[in-house]
Amino acid sequence: MRLGIFGGSFDPPHLGHLLVASDAVDTLGLDRLVFVPARVQPLKGDVAGAAAPHRLAMVRLLAGDDPRFGVDPIEIERDGLSFTVDTLQAFAERFPTAERFFLAGADVLTTFPQWREPGRILQLATLALLRRAAEHDARPLAEALPVGMPPEAMRVLATRRVDVSSTEVRARVRAGKSIRGFVPDAIANYVATAGLYRTG
Repeated sequence: MRLGIFGGSFDPPHLGHLLVASDAVDTLGLDRLVFVPARVQPLKGDVAGAAAPHRLAMVRLLAGDDPRFGVDPIEIERDGLSFTVDTLQAFAERFPTAERFFLAGADVLTTFPQWREPGRILQLATLALLRRAAEHDARPLAEALPVGMPPEAMRVLATRRVDVSSTEVRARVRAGKSIRGFVPDAIANYVATAGLYRTG
């Protein structure tokens, strides 16, 4: 089994997340990709615009009934900061024979040495770095590898990442603008009904 693990704040999840997930499934030949919304990301602090239960509900709407995708609340149900190494250890125990890939944006290389137990993370999963398809020269990423990180611990995925961010979606809501076309309609309806992101 080839298993993808896609973590993040997902505050809110948007069409860019969905497109990246679809590309990762195809490129890596994944049997399953699991979205894992964070409770509190260590390097971001408690800056989520929506409470964890709302973000979990929206990620479930994003995944929908697509058989390629799953959603795991492991980090939201776990108290404290959401450390990737703890999550990957749990997935390794649940799926000991799976080939595991942890999906992250290519910019994580700048902070990866600050993560908890980065060496252990690389033992538990291959780091699958997402970058725009137009940026297909992987050499700069290889040169940016943290000291001691073997190149084989990393895969670079060319994705069709769209120019949309959760920050932009939240700003549009605060400004009273439509977010349709930025997020699936089910998430736009959820944001409106729950009154999310109108202030802050």
